[in-house]
Amino acid sequence: MPQSQQGTQRGGRILVDALLTHGVKRAFCVPGESYLAVLDALHDVQQQLELIVCRQEGGAAFMAEAHGKLTGEPGICFVTRGPGATNASIGVHTAYQDSSPMILFIGQVGGDVVEREAFQEVDFRRMFGQMTKWVAQIDRAERIPEYLSHAFHLAVSGRPGPVVLALPEDMLMDEVAAPRLQRYQRVAANPGAHDMATIRTLLTEAHRPLLVLGGGGWSPQACVDIQKFAERNLLPVACTFRRQDLFDNRHDLYVGDIGIGIAPGLQQRVRDADLLLVVGARLGEMTTGGYTLLEAPRMSKRFVHVHPGAEELGRVYQADLLVNSGMPEFAAAAAAIDPVDGKAREAWTREARAEYVRNVQPVSSPGALNMSEVVAWLDRELPADAILANGAGNFAGWLHRFFRYRGCHTQLAPTNGAMGYGVPAAIAAKAHHRDRTVVCFAGDGDYLMNGQEFATAVQYDLPVTFCVVNNGMYGTIRMHQEREFPQRVHGTALRNPDFAAVARAFGGHGETVERTEDFVPAWQRAVASGLPAIIELRIDPDVITSRTTLSAIRAKALASGGKS
Repeated sequence: MPQSQQGTQRGGRILVDALLTHGVKRAFCVPGESYLAVLDALHDVQQQLELIVCRQEGGAAFMAEAHGKLTGEPGICFVTRGPGATNASIGVHTAYQDSSPMILFIGQVGGDVVEREAFQEVDFRRMFGQMTKWVAQIDRAERIPEYLSHAFHLAVSGRPGPVVLALPEDMLMDEVAAPRLQRYQRVAANPGAHDMATIRTLLTEAHRPLLVLGGGGWSPQACVDIQKFAERNLLPVACTFRRQDLFDNRHDLYVGDIGIGIAPGLQQRVRDADLLLVVGARLGEMTTGGYTLLEAPRMSKRFVHVHPGAEELGRVYQADLLVNSGMPEFAAAAAAIDPVDGKAREAWTREARAEYVRNVQPVSSPGALNMSEVVAWLDRELPADAILANGAGNFAGWLHRFFRYRGCHTQLAPTNGAMGYGVPAAIAAKAHHRDRTVVCFAGDGDYLMNGQEFATAVQYDLPVTFCVVNNGMYGTIRMHQEREFPQRVHGTALRNPDFAAVARAFGGHGETVERTEDFVPAWQRAVASGLPAIIELRIDPDVITSRTTLSAIRAKALASGGKS
């Protein structure tokens, strides 16, 4: 390889040096000829920056998103142009809706052929415009440090989210002199003294308050601080859809999650609350039951909305108080205010907690394998710092209902409902925390959307345990199908492989479980193997959620005059 001129470097090396400056220690990719200069530069820094090569760009992008969600630092992903970028778009959309910091780098056609619909050419500004915080193309190599500095600052500041940078192939080969900049800084708004005084006054007047936590941008210290705030003011705490790890579920103040499959008792308490203090959550469709649980655009109850993005405040819901603040900044301020007398709401809080405890008790279900018992056993036996990842589908309902998350960054789950998320997310978690237990829950359809990344787990010696819940169908869609068009099943059945055999074929460990009593020994063998492992859980197809069955849904639909 020819040497660079005195004082100059290729664009690819300038980019990699900038990544090191910003503290990047790991990146995920599927290699492509469009960014060979970057791969060449990464070759020289292997001891400083680990490159995890994935099997499909969707998996790589999910890994980067999960890394960002888990660490608060931008997850880094490299893909090639055209098909590589379109595959990766699912991870970008997830990062946007989940408020996860992420930077996607895309190799791009060279400037000599741009705008000719060259091989795999796409205008990425148009393609990614609505699902990122910023999309840009770096056309001059000397400006790489500037672009990367802006990308890192933007990804973590305000409401965190994804940034996309296109890298023309010829630009990466240009030899130029470029400045060296400093590491990025996170920028966040802080709540004002008047905001905190108003919140204290509202708490003083409230008899049935509810503190609701959600969104991105939380740190472990922020979770500690918000717990202190809740304890000092005797506030019942709920978490929004797939954000259950923001508050220790074993704490006496935790009362459940507000999302799909919400417990009936908690649903009523949300309606009955006289003060709703929402910190971090957007209050989107999944959390609000299609904007019906909480009346839009104005609630009848008092409402305080705290969010890191000013553009979100007042977007759907008007509030008595809107507070633009980062989560660590607000939590620290909330923990420091003088507590109010919470005696008037002792019964309200105690009863809400009792309802939650009843809701997480295992339930009976048809078939020989009871998922509530399986999850309850994991809840009792897994280490406190275990990380659980899941994708999208009805199978996740058992995990969300019966597992009690211990604290910050122990849950990786897509609030945008992206299938195929759990497998790569779990792998990213294990790559970052090799000393911690990482478990993935996936449905049969969900698993096979990114099951190829099991090979990545084997390649990098990442012993994740993947629990694949197999009911032979796209269960969520089948449930809706039976509700809307009972007895007209079409397009939702699946013929699946032997998942345990698949694991062994990849070089991992495989188990098949069809009875509840067989799960624990299968789990113990899987863990003892020291390998990435799949435990296939074959459940009765009628058991569609933790609360009902397909036959019950069908009968109700037919009784109400559904089509047949």
